[in-house]
Amino acid sequence: MKIVSCIALAAAIALLPVAAYPQGKTAPKDAKLYFISPYDGQKIRGGFWVRFGLRNMGVTHAGDDYHNAGHHHLLIDVKDPIDAKEPIPQDKSHLHFGAGQTETFLELPPGTHTLQLVLGDAKHYPFEPPVVSEKITIRVRPAASARR
Repeated sequence: MKIVSCIALAAAIALLPVAAYPQGKTAPKDAKLYFISPYDGQKIRGGFWVRFGLRNMGVTHAGDDYHNAGHHHLLIDVKDPIDAKEPIPQDKSHLHFGAGQTETFLELPPGTHTLQLVLGDAKHYPFEPPVVSEKITIRVRPAASARR
């Protein structure tokens, strides 16, 4: 009985660092995440392509635990910073590209919007240090009305 207790205690102690640091993936200091398009301040009419750029790291699928590789997340009109100790949320403002996509077609309502990229690890946690793009601002104009 004492042996079982010792094994259980040893297992619990071994798991403590995992609980304290759920993500723990490090990124190269020179990793850079950026937008290829659109550019900051761009005025866009209707739907548009968003193309992601990444240097000094690789892109892979969510769930793939490769060294120095992750997958993209696009933040739309998100004001609060990402919590590095929590997985990146998934909702209409936090889009996940877990199949390794490096571009997407967006249709946003007319108005001013902000876009930012965050690279997530296999479990959707930000890297340490976080690999994030600059936040850009775009203005979406109403789509041109159909001509008769």
